Amino acid sequence: MKKFLLVVTVLALLITSAFAEPRYGGTLVFGRGGDSVTMDPAHATDGETFYATTQIYDNLVQFKYGTTEIEPALAESWEVSKDGLEYVFHLRKGVKFHKTKFFKEDVEFTADDVIFSLKRQLDPNHPYHKVGGAYEYWQAMDMSNIVKDIVKVDKYTVKFILNKPEAPFIANLAMDFASILCKKYADKLLKEGRPEDIGRFPVGTGPFVFVKWIKDDRIIFKANKDYWAGRPYIDKLILKVIPNNSVRAAELKTGQIHIMDFPNPEEVAELEKDPNIKLVKQEGLNVGYLAMNTEKKPFDNPLVRKAIYLAINKKDIVDAVYAGFGVPAKNPIPPTMWSYNDDIKDYEYNPEEAKKLLAKAGYPNGFETDIWAMPVPRPYMPNGRKVAEAIQADLAKVGIKAKIVSYDWGTYLQKTKYGEHSMALLGWTGDNGDPDNFLYVLLSSKAAVKPAQNIAFYRSKEFDSLIEKAKVITDKEERTKLYRKAQEVFHKDVPWVPIAHSIVVEPMRKNVMGFKLDPVGKRRFHKVWLDK
Repeated sequence: MKKFLLVVTVLALLITSAFAEPRYGGTLVFGRGGDSVTMDPAHATDGETFYATTQIYDNLVQFKYGTTEIEPALAESWEVSKDGLEYVFHLRKGVKFHKTKFFKEDVEFTADDVIFSLKRQLDPNHPYHKVGGAYEYWQAMDMSNIVKDIVKVDKYTVKFILNKPEAPFIANLAMDFASILCKKYADKLLKEGRPEDIGRFPVGTGPFVFVKWIKDDRIIFKANKDYWAGRPYIDKLILKVIPNNSVRAAELKTGQIHIMDFPNPEEVAELEKDPNIKLVKQEGLNVGYLAMNTEKKPFDNPLVRKAIYLAINKKDIVDAVYAGFGVPAKNPIPPTMWSYNDDIKDYEYNPEEAKKLLAKAGYPNGFETDIWAMPVPRPYMPNGRKVAEAIQADLAKVGIKAKIVSYDWGTYLQKTKYGEHSMALLGWTGDNGDPDNFLYVLLSSKAAVKPAQNIAFYRSKEFDSLIEKAKVITDKEERTKLYRKAQEVFHKDVPWVPIAHSIVVEPMRKNVMGFKLDPVGKRRFHKVWLDK
């Protein structure tokens, strides 16, 4: 009888939670593995930075919460010309930028802010073009060759004029690099001689207002009570840096944090048993990989690259490091993405064949090199150090002595973008649900221009031709054929060893309500609330 009453009580609690009305108030603490690099999303390429900037800024369009479906944001509507070369956006009226302790003006969002935010990336003569470093996403996506001009039609209307059609253009504008910043605030900083502060003390129109950033510790936000889409339920949001996965899990158990990012896969079962914790899971739109720097010898030799591929036991790595929350990868895009080529047969683990290829390439006794390991857990790779150690052991069996190298996250990203590595572990979570966001951004020749997103520095005219054609046509079936062929070229050339696609798991306290995992890797808290 007691067991029956317990079951009924638990069911009642679950039903009550499922249908409970959202509550306003409280502070939510989100535990993550690393800190943001900047507060200016146009200069960032890493998820930790976007975790913060997503709270502060809006885009013209956005992905519907938990999906890759586009919906209006700062633009209420838009039209596209028949030739696909003009996009006219009608802006939302009455949207206000945040008032903060460092910017107290009452400023309405207008076309001027759109022009400023995107034209600074397009125009080399713009006063902000050289502020804050390179616009790496803009560059990697070839936006300067796609966008001819951005024109203010009137206070609430903006026109984009393109040089050529771009199939994923609307989805591109939902990405973080296209966030809308405040022109008047930027002008104020420029006049005061401190334009770089736009990346330290941000002002946006988003659901949360920036309060404080204690580097490598926490970022504090407060609710934007005048948010155009309705104020957030929580009053305060803290993004807390806890580098050690196990320590994050311990703090979740004790209630010091409400949600934790990227648990150790082997700890997930234990967390799931905790009566105060629940898990949100989703098949990730991601890939983790080992990039070989084709600008450096011996990785300019495809025989060496294939030998390394054959020498690495991906299945054992995935079993040991991902612990049931990942699958071995063979392509540079995830299996859940349209155009994935499952007909490609993966190279099987074969150390003896790897030795033969090394001898054929002129390295019968192997060689010495380095392998760079990420210092922070990422959705596509929960423990970069462990993966590097496994690869190091596998390569030693074929005569390759690999030294493991690591840096803090910001330095790691900067150095790999400039090609200081021989081999480096990295990965990607799709930003817009389109294969272009993987294949072009990570593997095109234009993305190999330093600071590069293509950290293999892979350049192939055949590959480029296929993905360039796929960008300018809208027929999905034709685009699929081109992307499938591009994956075959990638497989032949072996610029990476694709390691794994992960299942993303987000543990949280049971009183956290309304949280969804975004396929594009965002962490959004506008609709999240805390139950009693």
